[in-house]
Amino acid sequence: MDPYSSSGQFNQFQQMPPMQPQKTNGKATGALVLGILSLMIPYVGFILGIIAIVLASLAFKEIKRRNEGGRGLAIAGLVCGICGTALYGIIILIVIAALIFVGASDSMYDVLSSIPELRTA
Repeated sequence: MDPYSSSGQFNQFQQMPPMQPQKTNGKATGALVLGILSLMIPYVGFILGIIAIVLASLAFKEIKRRNEGGRGLAIAGLVCGICGTALYGIIILIVIAALIFVGASDSMYDVLSSIPELRTA
């Protein structure tokens, strides 16, 4: 039996089915978008960062369970969400500390009255 003949059984190839790209997890994409927005939008970034962290953790579970793509998006969303939350958390703590410091000090009038007057000749 000649392997190069056209009638041989070795010449029958089965065509492979086309490869389907992995579906990207939507929660991972949402986590990335909200994570980036948490860094960019002032004052609301704290809340957006928390939502991004929650979405990223849900995306990790779904990606593992459903064998989907988007793990890198979920990681990036998690990192951006943590950075945004930490950044605005620190800013909020500084503002609260400044308000407490100003509220605990003497009144503004007492502070301004301690400035010596300038006398002109």
